[in-house]
Amino acid sequence: MKIFVAGGTGVLGRPVLGVLTAAGHRARATARGPAKADLVRSLGGEPADLDLYDPDALRRGVAGCDAVVRLTTKIPPLRQMRRRAAWAETNRLRTVGARLLVDAAIAERVPVYIHESITFVYADGGAGWLNEDAYVDDGGTPIIRAVLEGEREAARFSQSGGRGVVLRFAGLYGPDAPSTTDMVRMARRRMLPRLGDGTHYFSSIYVPDAARAVAAALDVAAGVYNVCDDGPVPLAEYLALLAAAAGAPAPVRLPAWFGPWIFGDVWTYFSRSQRVSNGRFTKASEWTPAVKDVSQGWSLVAASLGSG
Repeated sequence: MKIFVAGGTGVLGRPVLGVLTAAGHRARATARGPAKADLVRSLGGEPADLDLYDPDALRRGVAGCDAVVRLTTKIPPLRQMRRRAAWAETNRLRTVGARLLVDAAIAERVPVYIHESITFVYADGGAGWLNEDAYVDDGGTPIIRAVLEGEREAARFSQSGGRGVVLRFAGLYGPDAPSTTDMVRMARRRMLPRLGDGTHYFSSIYVPDAARAVAAALDVAAGVYNVCDDGPVPLAEYLALLAAAAGAPAPVRLPAWFGPWIFGDVWTYFSRSQRVSNGRFTKASEWTPAVKDVSQGWSLVAASLGSG
């Protein structure tokens, strides 16, 4: 297949390009500037230097492709997450960017559109498992509103006659992810606290497994799919495993009311219990996570990053 990847030089985009080209697909990926173009070529892809908000450029970029994959985000560093302004570009990419990309794919009659989303859209599920039919709640936050608006673009693509696939990714982590190295650094400085009792569930996905899921999604039916590992854990356990991998002391414990002050709107969904199931996607595809849970994943991160 010939596949257009928007966001091909990002944390998820890079391994996705590697997986696609290794499988024999021809991948064309957005890359602004010579350095990113060289990166795309090193991964076996064809660079496309274009403006993601230019409709004509997007049409030229996706023309002749069998699938379009949207992996465009600009997630702010942990210490800036509380600032709404820090999310402006990601929100725009998830809404305006998605709309323009879907417009281009429809105009050029591309058969498949794969849309990156997140599992944080789900309302608090307590100790129960959450599948794709679980209630979603934006919590009054611009971040989740933008996520759900972006998902509607994938639905619009399906309504136009194409096959729109939404992949709701759990919390991405891996040694090459800036958010992961950020968390490790903060844990070592005791700047990543445990807020409240930490009994609510947190779901994760190791970046290489997420990349394989994108490739697997090329063959599934239109719809929404959760992409997460097999073993969501309470947040307290997640933070303890992270600290152990970082060689850091146990996290400082603070009352939950510090959450909005530290994370801003993000705490609205970080504080929810989300024990997410990947059952629909594993049944629809040949994908299963190689890293089954964060106890295994954080050990891999520790081995890769060293003592630091």
